[in-house]
Amino acid sequence: MSGAIVRACVVVAAAILNHPLLFPRENATLPEHDVEVVARMRAHEEEMRAHEERLALERSRLEEEEEEEEERSRLQRSLEEGRDEAFVWYFWSAVSLVVFLAIEVGRVDFADAGTETWTIEEDEDIMDPAGNESISGAGSTLVLDKGLLSQFCDRCLYTLAHENWRVREFAEGFADDLLESMRNVCGSNNTETDMEPGDFLGVGSMFESWKVHKPLTCDLIVPFTPPEPYGFQYRPWCSPASQVPPDLQGFAGIEVAKKNRGGCVCDSVIIAGSEEDVLCLLHSKTAGLEEEEEEEADRGADELLCARDTSSLSKDRVMRWFQLSVSKAWGHIAHKYNFELAFRRLDTAGALKVKFRSGKVIEMNLIPAVRWEDTEAYFVSHFPTDTNTDATGSPQDTYWPLSLAVYEQKLLKHFTRTLPDDACHLHCLQILTFLHKRQTALGGEESSVLTDYHLKTVVLHLLLLSQESSSSRPPASWASCSLQQRLRDALAFLRRSLREKRLHHVLLGNRRVPQELGVPEALRTTEPVNLFRALVLDAELYAHTLRHVQEMLRNAPALIQEYTPHVVNGVVRPSIR
Repeated sequence: MSGAIVRACVVVAAAILNHPLLFPRENATLPEHDVEVVARMRAHEEEMRAHEERLALERSRLEEEEEEEEERSRLQRSLEEGRDEAFVWYFWSAVSLVVFLAIEVGRVDFADAGTETWTIEEDEDIMDPAGNESISGAGSTLVLDKGLLSQFCDRCLYTLAHENWRVREFAEGFADDLLESMRNVCGSNNTETDMEPGDFLGVGSMFESWKVHKPLTCDLIVPFTPPEPYGFQYRPWCSPASQVPPDLQGFAGIEVAKKNRGGCVCDSVIIAGSEEDVLCLLHSKTAGLEEEEEEEADRGADELLCARDTSSLSKDRVMRWFQLSVSKAWGHIAHKYNFELAFRRLDTAGALKVKFRSGKVIEMNLIPAVRWEDTEAYFVSHFPTDTNTDATGSPQDTYWPLSLAVYEQKLLKHFTRTLPDDACHLHCLQILTFLHKRQTALGGEESSVLTDYHLKTVVLHLLLLSQESSSSRPPASWASCSLQQRLRDALAFLRRSLREKRLHHVLLGNRRVPQELGVPEALRTTEPVNLFRALVLDAELYAHTLRHVQEMLRNAPALIQEYTPHVVNGVVRPSIR
């Protein structure tokens, strides 16, 4: 109880002490001081708020800078890591490439232990055609790999040989049928101006088994004879009374003349004890008729495909007659065949193109020709590469070039009896013509006067030289294992011939030609004919031809590498086109 009273007293005392009336008057100014304090506090608060905002801005700026710095650091680290990875990738790529090359080199060395390279150097020597001395040859360098060259022959040339055989078989069968139809057409016309075509002769690369170019072209010589009682008389360049211009060596003029008919036997028969005329059963009643026929024949002699107002056989008129006869003959047999036949060129007599429905094309050259007496030499209207389109009546129109293609074919067959069974002479010629064809495609048709026939002549000269007993390159040196060396010899011979601007025809004026071939003695003993005569007369053409051969030598390794068939997924893909 006393405690409660004490507490009540304390409360009352506190209330009294805290009553406002008990405070002195001077404490009345305290509220004014509180306002100033509040104002200062507010100002301070605003300053603090502004300071906080500045701190916030500074903090955000610092944070952004830190983020940017971190980003730059991260990017720098990624770049360093990328460089390290790239270095590692390039390093292992280089290592892999080195290992791959080492494996390939080891594989090639293992597969072709006999692989070697050879070069044509400045000091290469080769005998000249006369066999008198050695002449430095190549003047250029050619490097070829033996293994690559062997692969080129095995996978490319052998494949083409099989295709060539099928094309040749077709061409021979079709030509037989077409010429038989031509003979029927010429016989049915029953005119004095129609010649009679004979059986064809296959010549050139297709029939000598060294053709490598496409489209495959078959050259067929078609001899023809004039109607009775006419015959041909020849005025070759090599005859003593020849009127052939000096720049037309290897040509001849051909006259169409009536044959000399010998007197009848009854004119020289004398019956003993009789002075009466002997009655000839052959001429008594037909003499008058024969005289009339001879007069008519004399009137038509100028029209027997001769040049205007002459008796000289005209190449241009023969070409027109031959084209017309081929067209008529094809019209009679076209129903038997399932392909199209057209003239490939109109400036040559029988340049034909056979086009099958499959799109395959075979070309044929039917070449009208006149047989030189009883020999196997022919005067032809044109060569396969001939582009002479002289007008009728011009000097060139009555001069016919001589073709010894049949004798050249016999010469190649003659070599097969002395050369090894695996002789490489045809492969050597095929490679030469292949390189020439590809280089011509690169440099243009007008870059060189060189032809496949020049290359064939080079190889034939080398083969003839090998037959000499004193030759350093006997027939045994033409084995397949010596292909690189014989190719080197051929190129050296070609360059020497170009340097001298002289490449003689292999049969004309060459006493090395075996007599068993039957080449007429007049041709064996005549002056040699220079196949490079055009280079002597035209310096610009000579420069183009020399440059062509130099570029061919330079590009030879790349061309053979590019066109060598490759095995892809077990399938051989040929590259010659």
